[in-house]
Amino acid sequence: MGDWVDLDDCVRTLIMAGDSAAAVTEVMRRLAPEIRGYLARVLGNDVDVDDVLSATTERLWESLTRFEWRCSVRTWAYVIAHHEMYRFRRDGRKHLAGRVPMSELTDLVANGHTATGSALASGRRRELTRLRDELSPEDRELLVLRVDRGLAWHDIALAFMASPEGHTDDERRRVAARLRQRFQAIKKRLAARAREVRLI
Repeated sequence: MGDWVDLDDCVRTLIMAGDSAAAVTEVMRRLAPEIRGYLARVLGNDVDVDDVLSATTERLWESLTRFEWRCSVRTWAYVIAHHEMYRFRRDGRKHLAGRVPMSELTDLVANGHTATGSALASGRRRELTRLRDELSPEDRELLVLRVDRGLAWHDIALAFMASPEGHTDDERRRVAARLRQRFQAIKKRLAARAREVRLI
């Protein structure tokens, strides 16, 4: 946690000094690997990931001088990446197809069962990954942000809002509540499918 606070302090100092270029460089130095991983788990194509990451960096540069600090810089980077990814899809330049690794089986299947990665046969892991791949890109993204990246619901809500720069706290709470309900539904669907194929 302290690491992200340190990043916020560093970026704030650089922006106040008028050095947006250095601020963006520091953000991407620290966050590019995990943002790239997030994009790869949703998009599944290295060329697409590179295009979206490049657009995210450019948009981050444009937005940092107007950044109002209503969330952490890390959250803001994910918000921008989310919007750039969906802009990329909407433009119709690429077909979206992704493979998402299963990282937290107990959270995703969520039926009171426990299993460790070492106890799972590779064939079973592949089958669980295949089940997760059946989800829509939006549902896979929600799993990545919540389970793989550990973002709080109010931060995930910001990513899924149409206008993340201008929103009320009530709007953000409503979106967070809707996403939590959607997450529970996703877990139930995964558990049902896992039962169908006799994985649980």
